[in-house]
Amino acid sequence: MKPINFKKGFLLAIALATILACGPFSTSSPQPAETLNALYTSAAETLGAMSTQAANTVTPGQTVTVTLSIPTSSVTPFSTFTNLPPIQITKCDAAAFVTDVTFPDGAVVGRGSAFTKIWRFKNVGTCTWTKSYAIVYVSGEKFGASNSVPMPVQVAPGQTVDIPLNLTAPGSDGRYRGNWKLQNASGVLFGVGTNSESNFYVDVTVSGYTLAVYDFFANYCDAVWRSETKNLGCPGTEGDSRGFVRALNSPKMEDGVSRGDALLTYPNKSGTGFITGKFPNFNVKNGDRFQALIGCQRGATDCNVIFRLQYQIGNGDVKTLAQWQEVYEGLYYPVSVDLSALRGEKVKFILTVLANGTSHDDFAMWVNPRITRQSSDPATSTFTPTPSQTLTVTPTSTVTSTPSETPTVTVTPTATETPTETPTATP
Repeated sequence: MKPINFKKGFLLAIALATILACGPFSTSSPQPAETLNALYTSAAETLGAMSTQAANTVTPGQTVTVTLSIPTSSVTPFSTFTNLPPIQITKCDAAAFVTDVTFPDGAVVGRGSAFTKIWRFKNVGTCTWTKSYAIVYVSGEKFGASNSVPMPVQVAPGQTVDIPLNLTAPGSDGRYRGNWKLQNASGVLFGVGTNSESNFYVDVTVSGYTLAVYDFFANYCDAVWRSETKNLGCPGTEGDSRGFVRALNSPKMEDGVSRGDALLTYPNKSGTGFITGKFPNFNVKNGDRFQALIGCQRGATDCNVIFRLQYQIGNGDVKTLAQWQEVYEGLYYPVSVDLSALRGEKVKFILTVLANGTSHDDFAMWVNPRITRQSSDPATSTFTPTPSQTLTVTPTSTVTSTPSETPTVTVTPTATETPTETPTATP
């Protein structure tokens, strides 16, 4: 009987384990005593049935082998995650600073001198900058500017714009900085940088005085003037189709405002027409600058020209320092070219205007053209150009079909503040 008793005990344990594992349970909290009694009763009934079956099937002395079948759970594979590209966060109003077109950080200006700071920005947001946008003063030195200056043109996303600001230097020497930001049509400020929060600024060193050491307007008939077809007299005859140069007192620029005396230069009527004036030798010193305002005469609505500042040393090749394209669009352009690379040289400066297409309305003006120099002493008569009351935009230097003054011209621009310019809004 021992084998039967062993088998009964073993089968009872298995039955009890099976009932505990697989039996249904109420979701309500069971009473411990009732639960155990029910388990014992169920186990006893199972054991009785199994004992009866064993008595009928097992021969005395036969060993019973019990095999437990344990189900093996299948492994569920985890999903493989694919790296997703970063979410592109875009902003309606966002700007990227491109460069200082004029007066980079630390540039020297004279005490009380007027100067035009030009920044170049790119619209990297999703909204167009309309003329209701503006640049606004934030903090620091104000340089006599207005609190807010409107955007000169409309700038679509992806385009660049040159924003000028007319300023006046303080009357005392020192390093000065003024901070500015952009403002949208709703009056919300935004700046430059990754988060569109950084200021852009004017940063100049005021030292001494800015003097006009050479006046091209006053000495224009000292130059040798010629066009594509002939040598020209000085002063020329206005309306001469072979080209002419005239000195005009306070003529109106494209926007209808007078900003000083001007040389009116008109190339001969031809698709390759030009006019050029070569001035006498000038001794260049370190820090000298060529400065002027350029634009078309008021009413010359079909004006399309290229202004070019060139020079010659001795009998050498004529070389180009800088050039600017101009069309009649109601704007004018301040230019400022550092001449320091020519210091110590006796230089013949050349003012050139080239027709950029068929010439018939190319009345091009050099307003207040002069060479300036910093000095520790004020001059008895200083040059004080009238600052613009409107924003100006720097033109492009991209030139198509631009004839040379002479066959030996080579272009070797020096390091200048404004050797080339970009259009108002460039796609």
